[in-house]
Amino acid sequence: MRHTFLTGSVLALLAACGGGEPKLGTSRAAPGAAAESSPADSTTPGPAVTGAAASPQAPVAGSIIEVKMIGDSKGYRFEPARIEAKPGDEVRFVVVSGGPHEVAFDLDRVPEETRMQLVANMPNGANGHSPLLSVPRETWMLSLSGLKPGVYPFVSTPRLAQGMKGELEIK
Repeated sequence: MRHTFLTGSVLALLAACGGGEPKLGTSRAAPGAAAESSPADSTTPGPAVTGAAASPQAPVAGSIIEVKMIGDSKGYRFEPARIEAKPGDEVRFVVVSGGPHEVAFDLDRVPEETRMQLVANMPNGANGHSPLLSVPRETWMLSLSGLKPGVYPFVSTPRLAQGMKGELEIK
């Protein structure tokens, strides 16, 4: 009887909290994963990417480039801060220390003809921003497939006051 009551209580609680599958257009973070930020949390100015639907995320077809996100006694930084890549490569941003960190592109400075594809290539991102990443070894990946050559500046919004900036050049 107690088991039945407990099971019924858990099921009622799940139903009240929306314990079903996520609805289309939403996601659930895995246990231990950082919470996603919404566009309203954004502090980096830039145009909102709206209107026509972006292409789906393009598959990775090139090299994998790892960028460490670090905050320590030497300061906050991306290592390397300058990335040279080709369309089809993937950039993996990995938290080493000093989180939370974020990868936020200044969409005003991204080549206009590729803004929508950049945003489409950002898993769990919101209008040019990655989710906040806090836990050491937490990783966020960005496909560069479908992006045009150009310079793509980015920052860690929570660490911008400490000068955490980077630049991606696609050749």
